[in-house]
Amino acid sequence: MASIFNALHIGYTGLNAAQVGINTTGHNIANAETDGFTRQRVVATTTTPIASNPGQVGNGVEIQTIKRVFDNFVFDRYTQAYSDKEYSDFEKQTLEQLSTYFPEIDEVGIKADLQEYYNMWQSFSDNPDNDAIKLALTKQTEILSNHIHSTRTQVAELQNQLNNQIEVNVNEVNSLAKKLAELNRSIDTAEAGKLYDANDLRDQRNIIERDMARLIGANTNYGQIESNTQIHSSSNTITGSYSMDINGFNIVDGSTYHPLRVSNDKNPSGFYELSYERQDGILIPMEEIISGGKIGALLDLRGGTLDTTSGVPKDGILQNTIAQLDGFAQGLIESTNNIYASSVTTRMDSNAIIFDPNDALMSSTLNVNAGTFNVAIYDIDGNEVSSRSITIDVATRMTGLSGSNSIQGQMEASLDDNADGNANNDIDDYIDFNWGTFASGENALAFSMDPLKESQGYTFAIKDTLVDDRLGSGTNFAGALGMNRFFDGYDASSIDINASFKANPTGIKAGYSSVAGDNRVALDMIQQQFEDLNFKVGPVTYEASVYGMFDIIATEVGTVTNSAITRQETISTQFNAVEMEYFSVSKVSIDEEMTNLIKYQTSYGAAAKVITTIDQMMQTLLGIKQ
Repeated sequence: MASIFNALHIGYTGLNAAQVGINTTGHNIANAETDGFTRQRVVATTTTPIASNPGQVGNGVEIQTIKRVFDNFVFDRYTQAYSDKEYSDFEKQTLEQLSTYFPEIDEVGIKADLQEYYNMWQSFSDNPDNDAIKLALTKQTEILSNHIHSTRTQVAELQNQLNNQIEVNVNEVNSLAKKLAELNRSIDTAEAGKLYDANDLRDQRNIIERDMARLIGANTNYGQIESNTQIHSSSNTITGSYSMDINGFNIVDGSTYHPLRVSNDKNPSGFYELSYERQDGILIPMEEIISGGKIGALLDLRGGTLDTTSGVPKDGILQNTIAQLDGFAQGLIESTNNIYASSVTTRMDSNAIIFDPNDALMSSTLNVNAGTFNVAIYDIDGNEVSSRSITIDVATRMTGLSGSNSIQGQMEASLDDNADGNANNDIDDYIDFNWGTFASGENALAFSMDPLKESQGYTFAIKDTLVDDRLGSGTNFAGALGMNRFFDGYDASSIDINASFKANPTGIKAGYSSVAGDNRVALDMIQQQFEDLNFKVGPVTYEASVYGMFDIIATEVGTVTNSAITRQETISTQFNAVEMEYFSVSKVSIDEEMTNLIKYQTSYGAAAKVITTIDQMMQTLLGIKQ
């Protein structure tokens, strides 16, 4: 039977419910700007009524729990959008920085330097014996070389910055994964009795889940999960389990975590390698598996697939730009040196190269083509007195016996080059073939004039046999080896004018011979800018002019940058919409909470009035008894 004390209990429960409501509302208001905080609401229900005549009498209100206003589906969309936005933001930022290294639109930069470089060759052709122009050509060549080198250095430094950020961010991922596992353990402990939810702990977990998505595109799975048992045997199908994975590789399983390994100790180029250690100890490379978040962007920009020998990335936007710059510089260097080899000298020394002389030239890393080149001898008056055609085919090696198909064999063969019946005025009588191997394993080739012939004023040159007079159609033998070179170096990192010309610019020759007024080499250099050359970038060969090849590089940088900007704008718009949806569900609304505060204040006052009324009733009863 209901009693006055039951009425007092009802008032008390109402008072308590209002108090809990005020406390919860105050908690929401206090944390309105707290990152990751999810607003909470009181879930109340009526208590079990008392059976009475004429019917059941209410027994007050009961606080069932305090729940977060949270939607897993909306949160998953939010974290995915967060991952995409972090990727696109970082991609845009990095590519905008990359594009500043190619300011061609303002008519400054490498292309402008190229134009001035060829202008100097034009001036040199007009005045082939002018030492002042030789000095100016040297300075302009240095400017061009330094600009190519510095641009490559800037791109490489940007790539190294990204590489260092990979280590920092992976370490942060591992730290967050450890905290996440600890939080899961704390949540399990707090909710062991299933009496209430650990709301604030779950908020902390959501913050980490969001940050993990932002950093590495991690996915969170709740409830019944089918994990890859190959990764870890504890990841079997478990009801109520929790896991976080990166494209199927679990880094958190409930209260345990599996850190990613990041190290560059075994990489000869210093690039960081990422791996996942399975339970059996086998390391699985993760560079090609990680695709989301900031780390995904870092890998895509730096290059994710690493060469097993050099350790250098085989892909990536920055690595592609470096490879294109190297290919551009190599093409310019080799084409220029191939042209300059036609100027006379008494000795030609190649670049240092790592090459087995018994291997076929066309099968080596040297950019040598099938065809022929001529070795010509000139007397003191600039007259050609002897010439020999050297053939290169798929079987041609560097060294070999006299008369063989090798370069040495053809150079040393006893042939009557002049068809004059004189055995003492042929190429093999003028030039010595020298192949040397250094302790480092590098080799070098030297063609040197016989000392007696040199004392008599004889000189020699190498001139490629061209198809239809196209500069890029010859063997490129002299260019590939750097014989009698104008440029030192191999690529964009090492390009420079020949050190001997830097020390003595007057040594630069404008013609095939040493006769005053000969400007044929300079004219060939001018023609170079108008012809398609071969630029090798990895397995791809571009046929383009010097200007055209550089335009390819600058245009590609501009294209990927503009695409990144457009993509970032689209993703940002999508993110803002998803974030707004998530905030509308879970973020604290001060206006709503103030309304709730008034509601609970009113309820508290009403419940207090009920208790006051019951107290008066009890005083009345006590007065009747007296």
